[in-house]
Amino acid sequence: MKDSPEVFGTVTVGQRGQVVIPMKARKALKIKEGDQLIAMSGPPGKKDIISFIPVSSISGFLKHFEDRVEALKKELSKQIKK
Repeated sequence: MKDSPEVFGTVTVGQRGQVVIPMKARKALKIKEGDQLIAMSGPPGKKDIISFIPVSSISGFLKHFEDRVEALKKELSKQIKK
């Protein structure tokens, strides 16, 4: 499935809370040593999932959500007018 998440493997949390991102994931997502990632829960409503978003990609990530919010507002506006 094209839009399904890809499973890159498992990680183990070390004594200091650190994890190693699997090489397959680092290569696929072009994550290099020194890159900064934002760690957050999500998607919305899923507090038991951790997502990592490269700081360099956050503007695109936020734009996606802004676009979705605008589309939902338009749809709600149509429904209210009915």
